[in-house]
Amino acid sequence: MSTAARAPSGIPVYDSALQRPRWIEEAANLWKYRGLVHELVIRDIKVRYKRSVLGILWTMLAPLLNMIALTLVFSALLKTAIQNYPVYFMAGSIFWTFFSQTTSTATSQTQASNELAKRMFIPRSVFIAAALGGGLVNLGLSLVPLVLILVATGFPLHSTWAFLPVSVFIGAIFTAGVSLLLFTVASRFADIKEMYLVLVQTWFFLTPIVYHPSIVPGRYRFILSLNPMYFLIRTFRDPIYEGVIPSATLLFGSLALSVVVLVTGWVFFCHRRDDMAYWS
Repeated sequence: MSTAARAPSGIPVYDSALQRPRWIEEAANLWKYRGLVHELVIRDIKVRYKRSVLGILWTMLAPLLNMIALTLVFSALLKTAIQNYPVYFMAGSIFWTFFSQTTSTATSQTQASNELAKRMFIPRSVFIAAALGGGLVNLGLSLVPLVLILVATGFPLHSTWAFLPVSVFIGAIFTAGVSLLLFTVASRFADIKEMYLVLVQTWFFLTPIVYHPSIVPGRYRFILSLNPMYFLIRTFRDPIYEGVIPSATLLFGSLALSVVVLVTGWVFFCHRRDDMAYWS
């Protein structure tokens, strides 16, 4: 909403000269509606698990089932020699699931945001923030089966787990930026949602989650450096699997990349936000 001056009588008067930049105005509106973000996160969680046989346990069971299936496939067919493969896979898969589910949810929120925006003023960034909040809740729940696997396999619970909040923060910044870009484009083109689902499945197998980077032939190894998720997965996996804090190069490189993506997504979103009403 535009900044308004006040007449001597105290009545707000619109003054276009006092209008704040869109990116600042949208940030202020998002903070103002932070309570709505909280309610949307709670609503989405309740809707997701309502009338579900397993309920919230499915969030914990799904990574275990994926781990079992892929452990059998990659251990038997590809002869992958990765020590304690279940921990290696789950440490990467949990973060990937957070990223893919959050961005996919944000992409699918365009219709709901348009319907509500027609009835009342709601900053559309609220829906992206709610998708991110829901993803973080599921990420936290998914750590429970990972701990169970560590206990069951005798894998050490390293003290470097204390670094995970930093890894999650960096990953959340990147995820938010991608979500902003996807939400904006999907508001204009309805088929972006389906296209992204195909893209994210391909992206999964281009990222060393179910296999070790060492199996990639040397002449194709440069492709990994072009994949931002490769660095973010390492930032999350290293404290869990390797028991080390990511190197300064990896850490600051991932942080810089995530900040650039977030700023780009935020500016692009704010620049096109007023056009979304005409796209709906």
